[in-house]
Amino acid sequence: MNTDLSMSEEKLRRLQTVTDAALSQLGLEDLLDELLERTRDLLSADTAAVLLLDSSGTELVATAASGLEREVRQGARFPIGQGFVGTVAARGEPVIVEHADRVDVSSILGVPMFSAGRVIGVLHVGTQHRRHFTPDDVELLQLVADRASLATQARLSRLDRATTLALQRSLLPSRPPAVAGLDVAARYVPGAEVGVGGDWYDLFALPSGHVGIVIGDVAGNGLHAAIVMGRIRSALRAYALETPDPAEVLTRLDRKVQLFEPGAMATVCYAVLDPRDDSLVISSAGHLPPLTTAPDGSIGRLDVKPDPPLGAYPGVARRTTTATLPPDACLFLYTDGLVERRRESITVGINRLADVLPRTSADEMCATAMAVLLGDRPASDDVAVLAVRRTATADRPIGVAGR
Repeated sequence: MNTDLSMSEEKLRRLQTVTDAALSQLGLEDLLDELLERTRDLLSADTAAVLLLDSSGTELVATAASGLEREVRQGARFPIGQGFVGTVAARGEPVIVEHADRVDVSSILGVPMFSAGRVIGVLHVGTQHRRHFTPDDVELLQLVADRASLATQARLSRLDRATTLALQRSLLPSRPPAVAGLDVAARYVPGAEVGVGGDWYDLFALPSGHVGIVIGDVAGNGLHAAIVMGRIRSALRAYALETPDPAEVLTRLDRKVQLFEPGAMATVCYAVLDPRDDSLVISSAGHLPPLTTAPDGSIGRLDVKPDPPLGAYPGVARRTTTATLPPDACLFLYTDGLVERRRESITVGINRLADVLPRTSADEMCATAMAVLLGDRPASDDVAVLAVRRTATADRPIGVAGR
């Protein structure tokens, strides 16, 4: 009886040691270091380490260690399904090896780290002498792994959102560049449900005298979507310098995405305005149709034939549509977060947008679209809009203001 009581008290002491509320006040690195030190002490282990899944989901990276610090300093990586830690991650269950074929340990116990039902890492301990790990040891180590998982995901989620938002803001300035002869305005807001994503807009003057106008939406959200967006945005600008044909620009961009961004997908609408004859040449990679306001105040959809999104299918033959943007006309581009609603056809949302757009300045168009379609509720998905209104006469050249 006293033996059972002592065992219960010892188990409670172990649990309290790794669930101490004071640990929640520590930063992520300090928390992991403290947890590993306490775990080594409780399990009489010589080594302990946390390895987290990298962004590709194919390798574990040594992140924190006690007794194996060199693995962290050297950035050690271990493929999923290979070796001890790779096996723990692949199986998603505890693994014990009492005769480990390693120089630093003789016996080793590893458990998976989970978040939202998926493996995000591995926690393992080892001893330099042969050791039999008990079910209580496994239970305790899994408890530590669960605590580490919660802390890791909470802190990384905050860091991911902050980093993503900073990246998004660096790529999407609050005010588009001033271009003589154009009244330009834009808006971007992150989604309340999915956070910052891959929506973007762009406008740039080309050496030829043309003006490039872009709206796009990378599938997904978070830091990865924002990084892919940044790469696509930069590549599009580079290709725009090589050819005035929007379809060719998107063809090259699609090839780049297929090769260097496997699994990524994006919708893009790219237009090139020639101010000398008011012509507007557009190619759409699966993006929503632009809206235009005519000088007489009428508004409607621009009849652009959409091709498949970037990254969807290799070797897509892309097309262009030619229109005009005379003085006092406006081109309005947007992403689906503005008009898409659950249990409602997206056509209804586009028609609603067309009904509320004012025939005024570009800034008022953006402000009205956001105010009416989003209202007081936060956007569920991220939203980007771009309005480009001609103010120059037909024979006045357009260029970057101040140049």
